Amino acid sequence: MATKRIGILTAGGDAPGLNAAIRGFGKAAIQEHGWKLIGFRDGMRGLAENRFMELDGASLSGILTTGGTMLGTSRDKVHRMVVDGETRDMIPTIVENCEKNKLDALVCLGGGGTAKNARRLMEAGLNVLHLPKTIDNDIVETETSFGFATALEIATEAVDRLHSTAHSHHRIILTEIMGHRAGWLALGAGIAGGADVILLPEIPYSVEAIADKIERRRSYGSTFSVVAVAEGALNVADREEINHAEALVKDASSPEAKAAAKRGVKRLEASHRANTFTLAEQLEAATGLEARVSILGYVQRGGTPNAADRLLGTRLGVAGAHAIADGEFGVMVGDRGHGTELVPLKRVAGKVKYVPRDHEWIRAARAVGTALGD
Repeated sequence: MATKRIGILTAGGDAPGLNAAIRGFGKAAIQEHGWKLIGFRDGMRGLAENRFMELDGASLSGILTTGGTMLGTSRDKVHRMVVDGETRDMIPTIVENCEKNKLDALVCLGGGGTAKNARRLMEAGLNVLHLPKTIDNDIVETETSFGFATALEIATEAVDRLHSTAHSHHRIILTEIMGHRAGWLALGAGIAGGADVILLPEIPYSVEAIADKIERRRSYGSTFSVVAVAEGALNVADREEINHAEALVKDASSPEAKAAAKRGVKRLEASHRANTFTLAEQLEAATGLEARVSILGYVQRGGTPNAADRLLGTRLGVAGAHAIADGEFGVMVGDRGHGTELVPLKRVAGKVKYVPRDHEWIRAARAVGTALGD
């Protein structure tokens, strides 16, 4: 039997644990199954341009503890890639490159956008496997994704550190935390860091409700407050406007009208994206306390992965190798606690895992007196 040749790439934003997953898959593929492995550079763009490196035991050694991705990454869409200034469908070229390299399977490590790209390549006839990566933890059908645990630790430490400054200067300090359209990271870090207020995309807030919480704290003798703000948090009025725009998408009578309505939703989301500085000014005016803003930004995605992400990346990578050995394609390897589950990409691509309003973390936050802005 001919030796299998497997391609692997990382796409979307970088995240702690990517190298652990590359290593987990690669070592299982090489040592356990005897396959040949090539890594495409810079995500889907490298796949389209056929830029790759041979991966062996030596190249996979020493990467478990390093952040980022040894292969590089990009956010390109396979069906709408900008090449020489023009937007082109690169799926036929990618299929041709996979055939040229005699690949038996392609492993894609990434988040929601990568899942959609993987599904498109699957529908074009490629044997594709997806491993879930994102600090946002917003991929459906998996309990968690590698990158989340490390980002949660970083964000929690930031909230911890901001307490001392807020307390010393009798201020409101707002810290903006990543998460895109889902509030998992802000919620987890807010609870673990003891934030007084947590604002999530899933729960529209009012300035009055936040100010009321701060005033109640002041009446109890607390002259400071820490507010954890998810980057996708929205006030009530903005959420209602976006809900109306999303209803227009559902009611669209033609593909053209639906596309136009979707563009309208994206414009509103961009314009209403949490402006933490504006919120700080509003809270200053409402409470008379000084307010300051700290935006964590990309520091949440960088650095050494923690033990949980190294373990998860390794587990999912090894499970991915076993899935290919069993002839399972067109699937994502989902985390199920101490086990894994193969989930069809059709159930993953294009979907977002939001924080349910009745989630245990929400109930826990309310039970310890944390306000959620509603």
